[in-house]
Amino acid sequence: MFNPGWVDLQVNGHNGVDYSADDLSADEVLKSIEELLASGTEIFLPTIITGSLEKNSRNAALIMDVVEKHGLQSHVPGLHFEGPFISNLPGAVGAHDPDFVCVPTIENIDKLLDAARGKAKIITLGADVENAPEAIAYLKSKHVIASVGHHMADYEQVRSAADAGALLLTHLGNGCPNLIDRHRNPVYAGLAEERLTAMIISDGHHLPGELVRIIIRTKGTDKIIITSDASSLTGFPPGEYSTLGNRAVLYPNGKLFNPDKQCLVGSASTITMCMEFLASLDFLTMDELTMAGRTNALNILKLTEA
Repeated sequence: MFNPGWVDLQVNGHNGVDYSADDLSADEVLKSIEELLASGTEIFLPTIITGSLEKNSRNAALIMDVVEKHGLQSHVPGLHFEGPFISNLPGAVGAHDPDFVCVPTIENIDKLLDAARGKAKIITLGADVENAPEAIAYLKSKHVIASVGHHMADYEQVRSAADAGALLLTHLGNGCPNLIDRHRNPVYAGLAEERLTAMIISDGHHLPGELVRIIIRTKGTDKIIITSDASSLTGFPPGEYSTLGNRAVLYPNGKLFNPDKQCLVGSASTITMCMEFLASLDFLTMDELTMAGRTNALNILKLTEA
C-alpha cells in the first residue's frame, strides 16, 4: 500500500515499550521511536494513559528529554495525555486504572503541562467529568488540544465541551460500556457534534468495518483522524501478557483483549496496519485515505507539509 507518511496521534507504546510504565527508560523510548519510524509512521504522539500524576509527569519529561537529545522533534512534536481526567465508571474507564482518575483542576493540569515542557499537544478528558468545560477552556488558553472520550457524556455535555473549545473525540466508538442506551449515548453524541473531529481506531477490532463507514460518512473525510492506539504488545506473537496494568490476551488475528474486564487493551497494530484495513474497506479514494491518515492530523496539530 502507498504511504505518504502516516501521522498517529495516539501511540501507547511499541514492541515491548510502554510509555506509561513505572520503569520506562530513555533507551526504551529511543528504541521505540526508531522502530515506529521504520514501520511507516512518520510523525506520532507518545501517549501516556491514566496513572499517578507523579509517574505520568516523570515519563513525560523522560520522553521529551530523549526527543530533544536526539533531534527527533520533527517526528515526535509532543505528547498525548489520555487521562487521568476521564470517567471512572466501569466501561467508560476501559483498561485505565480507576484508582488514578482525578478531577481536571488547573493545578493537576499544570503538573502535566510543566512536565511536558510546553509540548503537551492533546489531553483526553471526559466531557461529563467535574469541571470539564472550565478545564477545556484552560487547555485552549494554553494552546493544548482538548479531546473528549472515555466518558458517558450525553449530547448536551459533548456540545458544552465543543463550546468550551474541545476539538477532538478520542477513539469514537470505544471507551464506553459494551451495552449502552440505543438512542442516547456518547457515540451518537460525538457523531452529532459537527465541530468535533473524530479520532477512530481502524485496526479491524476496535470497530467493525460497517461502523467505520458510518462514522466517516457521517463526519465527513475532513473530520476523521485514524489512530492506532498501539500498545507495548505491537509486534508481539499471540499469547497472554500484561500491558497497561491489564491481563491481556493477544489473539492470532491481532485482537488484544482483557477477558476479565471484557474490554480491549489498546491495539497490537501500527497506523500502517490500520490504514491497510481502512483501505481494504474499498470506499475511500487515495486522497481521502491521505486525509484520514495524515493531512487532518497535521492540520489539527497546526503542522505544515514540508
